[in-house]
Amino acid sequence: MPTPLPDPDAPLMGPPDRDEVAHITRGLKTAMQPDDGLTELQAEVLAAITASMTGYTIDLDELDPIGPVAFAAGLAGRDHRFRSEMVHLMDLGHMLLTTPDVAVADRVISFATELGIATDSLQKARALAAGSAQLVAADVDRGSYITQLDLRAFTPLRTEDDHVRAWTATTVAPELADRWRALGRLDEGTLGRAVHDFYEARGFRFPGEPGSVPPLLAQHDWVHVLADYGSRLEAEIEVFAFMARASDNPEAFALLGMAITLFHTGLLPEAAGFFESDKGNMAKDGMPERLADAFRRGALGHGSIDYLALDYFALAHRPLDELRREFGITPKSETALAAGSRGPFEPGGISDSQLDAGRHLAEAEGRPYEAYGAA
Repeated sequence: MPTPLPDPDAPLMGPPDRDEVAHITRGLKTAMQPDDGLTELQAEVLAAITASMTGYTIDLDELDPIGPVAFAAGLAGRDHRFRSEMVHLMDLGHMLLTTPDVAVADRVISFATELGIATDSLQKARALAAGSAQLVAADVDRGSYITQLDLRAFTPLRTEDDHVRAWTATTVAPELADRWRALGRLDEGTLGRAVHDFYEARGFRFPGEPGSVPPLLAQHDWVHVLADYGSRLEAEIEVFAFMARASDNPEAFALLGMAITLFHTGLLPEAAGFFESDKGNMAKDGMPERLADAFRRGALGHGSIDYLALDYFALAHRPLDELRREFGITPKSETALAAGSRGPFEPGGISDSQLDAGRHLAEAEGRPYEAYGAA
């Protein structure tokens, strides 16, 4: 029997104190760990997220297991969103396992059930653990979060399938490409000019051109610039973690789930019409701290924001600093910076292959190459 939600007018809304943080961390550890205990990466990520999101350092070795009923009872005063976030962290812990574990997936589901939380991502994680990778790969692009987004701000929708096509299929549309190319005429320091430079430095094709990314996936490139994340694969994880935590929609976690299964476990061979799998990126030095800080920054935003559905062209002429203040995008923590988090116009914020592509495109277009600080 799920632990009832509190009265809608009287949920516990303040930040957790140290005792509640210890209780939460105890539950997260119990739910996500395999029978032989937390993996090193799971422990590092759990510790980093706990410290970044709460300010407390908890000794994981001192935490004894706790059952779903007792854990949910300790969160009886917390609302649906708070409980959803706890389930997402359990789910993330499972996703960090190189080989998904059916027992862990079932344990996370049991905790979620007692908390009164049900999400698509839990069932996808269970299917992956049971060996249904191809089924999950086919389903991830039609997830409920994508189909729920209101995309009228940036693309005309004609049929129900347009959501999926915008996410998975390149659209050849010269007028759309011209709109993106015109961003280069905006003033320096504006969001649109920075996005234009982001594309040009990397040799990316503008949406609407052959070989470009799907229109909806291109929306996340604005977030790379707005939230100050580079374009290496590690930064993709940061961007999707930031976006997932910025939205109140619990299904937004699917964005991070996609990134983890693409860029860490490699269990998804491809997704979103562009990304291909590349294993092990969460195991790179500093990634637990970078992921945790992306969660923190997304959580501190002003209200619930679905960054994939914003009308960025209506914001393109405005200064980046002004927009960051308006959305509540805080600077990165010193811990994340020391761990290697880089912006799109800093050394380390671009891959070697992207530098080469940018140089080749500049040569083909007969102009000098400019990396805008990223080289």
